[in-house]
Amino acid sequence: MTPGLPARRLDGLGDPRPVLIVLHQADSTPGRVGQVLTKAGLALDIRRPVIGDSLPQTLDEHRGVVMFGGPPSANDPDPHLKAELAWLDVPLREDRPFLGICLGAQMLVKHLGGTVAPHPESLVEIGYYGLKPTAAGRALMPHWPDMVYQWHREGFDLPRDMVLLASGERFPNQAYRYGRNAFGVQFHAELTLAMLYRWTTRGHERLSLPGAQARRAHFDGRAAYDEPIRRWLAEFLTLVFGEEKRA
Repeated sequence: MTPGLPARRLDGLGDPRPVLIVLHQADSTPGRVGQVLTKAGLALDIRRPVIGDSLPQTLDEHRGVVMFGGPPSANDPDPHLKAELAWLDVPLREDRPFLGICLGAQMLVKHLGGTVAPHPESLVEIGYYGLKPTAAGRALMPHWPDMVYQWHREGFDLPRDMVLLASGERFPNQAYRYGRNAFGVQFHAELTLAMLYRWTTRGHERLSLPGAQARRAHFDGRAAYDEPIRRWLAEFLTLVFGEEKRA
């Protein structure tokens, strides 16, 4: 089992470099991830390759990177997505903190030779669904939410020594760790209430896909399940981007 990380704190005092934020739509935001990081005193360097922003050739000037989700598939042929896939060699080669969310997690899987594909019965996860940490996940951090918010049609396998941290029933692979510093999650702990309104409005046609939940259930789920997700995210971001505590 991959060992856990030492106790950490999340602040910008010891390492003032910004966290690189990679978004996949012109109007996307880093949501609650951005809120947690900035509240802790970390700066954000937001890049949107879809509108022509470049990604750095090294992460020497960054504390780490968060690659977010978005409408594309990791299998799409768009030049900027192919460039992102190739760019993922940078955080891996430099062993820098990396967090992939939904599409970002799928892209790291694909970069490492894994498969990203739809559910065999064409089911989706759009709404709140159950999450179960593995023994490795609980060893890394003891408290995981029982329910998490999802918005995806594809899942992934676990290639090349990835460690499964949490699983789900419909899409078994929900969170993973690769090496010491790379992590991926299929679900959207970064969701804010404003994002929930926007996604269920602009993407309302996806609510009729097989296995998706009705719009009302999304808001009922947030009222019931959001607080444990919020606590988990703060702890998880501290684990990924925090600095080791010193006596």
